[in-house]
Amino acid sequence: MIRKSYFRSIAVGSTLLWITVFVVVPYVFVVLFSFLTRDPEGIVSWIFTVKNYREIVSPVFLKVCRNSFLLALGTTVITLFAAYPFAFVLSRVNRRLQRILILLMIIPFWTSSLIRTYALIILFKANGILNTFLLYLGLIDQPLNILYTQVAVFIGLVYTLLPFMILPLYSSIQKLDRTMIEAARDLGATSKNIFFKIILPLTMPGIIAGSTMVFLPALGLFYIPDLLGGARSMLIGNFIKNQFLTTGNWPLGSAASVVLTLVMFLFIYGYFLSSRRAHTSGMEGMP
Repeated sequence: MIRKSYFRSIAVGSTLLWITVFVVVPYVFVVLFSFLTRDPEGIVSWIFTVKNYREIVSPVFLKVCRNSFLLALGTTVITLFAAYPFAFVLSRVNRRLQRILILLMIIPFWTSSLIRTYALIILFKANGILNTFLLYLGLIDQPLNILYTQVAVFIGLVYTLLPFMILPLYSSIQKLDRTMIEAARDLGATSKNIFFKIILPLTMPGIIAGSTMVFLPALGLFYIPDLLGGARSMLIGNFIKNQFLTTGNWPLGSAASVVLTLVMFLFIYGYFLSSRRAHTSGMEGMP
C-alpha cells in the first residue's frame, strides 16, 4: 500500500512538474509579453501598455478572425458530413473488418502532418499525380488549378483533421441502444424519422466532441494555409506566426495568442455545456 502511494505521488508530481515547466510557465510569459512594448533592438521593452490589445480590435485583425472562423467552420461542416457515414458503417461491420478500417484511419498519424501536407502538394500541383492521371485519361485538356487555392486549403484541413471527427462519432454510434431503433421500426417509423428523432439526438455528444476537436485546431493551423494556399489568405495562426518570426513583434503576437486561447476556452466551455445538455436530453428520451 505504501509503495502504491509512493508511486502515485511520483507519477502525479512528475506530471504536474512537466505541465508547470512546459505549459504554465511559458504561457505566463506569453501573457506578460502581451502587456509589454516592442523593442526594435531586442525582443521587448519593460514598459507596460495595453496598446497591443487595442491593435487586436483593429479592422485588419477582425477580418483575419472572420476569415479564420469561416474556414474553420467550413472545415468542420465538410468533415462532419464526410465522417458521419464512415463512422456509421464502421460501427456496423464485423470486428475483423472494423480493425482493418481503424488501422487504415490511424496509419497517417504515424507520419508527420507536415510531410503529409507536402505529399498533397505533389498530388495537386500542375504536373502532379492528379493532373497527370486526368490528362492521361483525357478527362481534362489542361491541368486543374487546385494548388494555392482555397479549395486546396479545405482539402488539406479536412484530410488532416478527419480522424478527429471519426473517432468521437464512432464511439458515440457504438453506444447506440439498438433496441430503440428496432422498436421504432416495429411501430412503423420510417428510416428518416429513426435517424432524425433517435440516432441523431443520441449521437449528438459525439457530433459536438468531434466538431470541437476539428474546429479548434483548424483555427490555429498555420502551415497548411501557408503551403497549400500560398499564404494568400491571412488567418489567425499565420498572423501570430508572422508576428513572432517575421516582423519580430512579440508583444502583438502574444496578445493575439492570448485572445485565441480565450476564444478556444469559450468553445471548450460551450462544448462541456452542450455535451451535458445532450446527455441529459438523451437520458430523458430513454424509457
